[in-house]
Amino acid sequence: MTAPLLEIEGLAVKYGNVEALHGISLRVDQGEIVTILGANGAGKSTTLRTISGLLQPARGAIRFDGAPVHHLPAHRLVRLGIAQAPEGRRIFGTLTVRENLGLGAFTRGDAAGIAETEEKVFGLFPVLRERSQQLAGTLSGGEQQMLAIGRALMARPRLLLLDEPSLGLAPLLVKTIFQTIREINRTGVTVLLVEQNARAALKLAHRGYVMEVGRIVLEDSAAALLSDPKVQGAYLGGGAR
Repeated sequence: MTAPLLEIEGLAVKYGNVEALHGISLRVDQGEIVTILGANGAGKSTTLRTISGLLQPARGAIRFDGAPVHHLPAHRLVRLGIAQAPEGRRIFGTLTVRENLGLGAFTRGDAAGIAETEEKVFGLFPVLRERSQQLAGTLSGGEQQMLAIGRALMARPRLLLLDEPSLGLAPLLVKTIFQTIREINRTGVTVLLVEQNARAALKLAHRGYVMEVGRIVLEDSAAALLSDPKVQGAYLGGGAR
């Protein structure tokens, strides 16, 4: 078997003296969309923040393409090919859309390549081209989410980490965002998705993990999790649809 693109083994993370992750293990294979489900406070965002180098593990290992990366700073991980669109979007509201996208390419020095990637982002999100000179803070919530994902794509990631991309969006926009994530995956970008809209996430993903209070309690194919009575009762409103 080929090695996973991302492998987490026995990962524990602490906030001060409080342990938030209790030795979790998971993998993401090249080309997959994998989702992490769980209630608020389960440790999903902590997992993504640790993968992207914003938090340091207390113990355990993170390997990317077979090499240990858990002690590397965030900017080195971006150079290696890991980019994150964070929860709450975190766009720079006083900068234009184009300036925000440019910041996503801060580790790159290839002007022609950056322009080519920007064109691809505009192809995925045409509204960003229309709004390219507009201040990002004046965009709608859906447009800001598109910008957050587009900014992450400017780094040309091999692994895209998405934290609650549907949060606060109208159902029609949620559908659009998820269709675009599928399109991004089809271009060869592997995706690790944290999402409270469990049904939409499992319909999109190949595999999934369920987290409860800092532990992974279930792992299976997305189809199997969709039909699992425990998952249905806890995250899907009680029954299959």
